Amino acid sequence: MTYQEKKSIVSLISAIVIFGLYAAYMVPRYPGGGDSPETLHYWGSYVLLLTLFSILAHIAIGIGFNIVYRITTGEKEPSFQDELDTLIGLRAFRNSFFVFVIGFLLAMGALVADQPLRVMFLLLIGSGFVSDLTGSVTRWYHYRRGV
Repeated sequence: MTYQEKKSIVSLISAIVIFGLYAAYMVPRYPGGGDSPETLHYWGSYVLLLTLFSILAHIAIGIGFNIVYRITTGEKEPSFQDELDTLIGLRAFRNSFFVFVIGFLLAMGALVADQPLRVMFLLLIGSGFVSDLTGSVTRWYHYRRGV
């Protein structure tokens, strides 16, 4: 298995773990009670803190992966990116972006359909999570099967 395949798998697993741990931490703190200012504050902080936590965790996991990879294999991470790597990255980004845009449109559709605000926020958060998974799976698939 190549470095890129291993990195994609680690990225996929870390996205699941990060989101799961964060959701397990935040869900019990849900204030309930409709669309009150407390609830809107909760959802706003949920999204902002999830973004910050996710970025920091992905950076730390990426550094940890590179250290463990170098110790176990004795190889450095590839220092260059060829056309194949660029093409795979662009396809992964395209698929990830497409999933997020669909989720965003569904979230706005929920507002138009007079659904509670929590439905919109859940759709946005869920589409961000599925978007992250889609990018990792696409990257892994194309490194495994080719373009």
